[in-house]
Amino acid sequence: MKRIETALPGVCLLEPRVFSDPRGFFLESYHEGKFQDLGIPNRFVQDNHSKSVRGTLRGLHYQLQHPQAKLCRVVQGEVLDIVVDIRRGSPHFGQAISAVLSAENKQLIFVPAGFAHGFVVLSETAEFLYKCDDFYAPTDERGIAWDDPALRIDWQVQDPILSDKDRRNPRLTDVPDDDLPLYRPLT
Repeated sequence: MKRIETALPGVCLLEPRVFSDPRGFFLESYHEGKFQDLGIPNRFVQDNHSKSVRGTLRGLHYQLQHPQAKLCRVVQGEVLDIVVDIRRGSPHFGQAISAVLSAENKQLIFVPAGFAHGFVVLSETAEFLYKCDDFYAPTDERGIAWDDPALRIDWQVQDPILSDKDRRNPRLTDVPDDDLPLYRPLT
């Protein structure tokens, strides 16, 4: 497994070693000890799997009292994955990065707790898998407007398919300070 740094410290892409032959391929998508060696010590407690159609945009989501680090990958199709630093006091506050995750490139992205996360489906359909290091807490879920102009995110879609909840998310500047995670340097 190879770790590839992004412009947001702590957020990284992971490129697994893929063994291919005429039968297909094999890769190790997670190994606790190897991930620790790569600087990702998180213990994951929940796996999620979603399937979405082209143009579906999910995000930008985070949890406040039960923040979740996420390890994300795509097993069918292609998505544009987005991560935004929303930690109060962070030198990277309001900055976003994007990465294409696909069944073809087999890359993973690690999203530390304290960042907002979302994705949009670029292929006909996509199956998105992600591990979380804390449990989903519906009453703790928060969101940031996907189209917040201050974030300058190019989602690569004109008219995304959104949930009612994601349609109502506020802009980052409209979120009260006590509804945002506090910056703590990542170790």
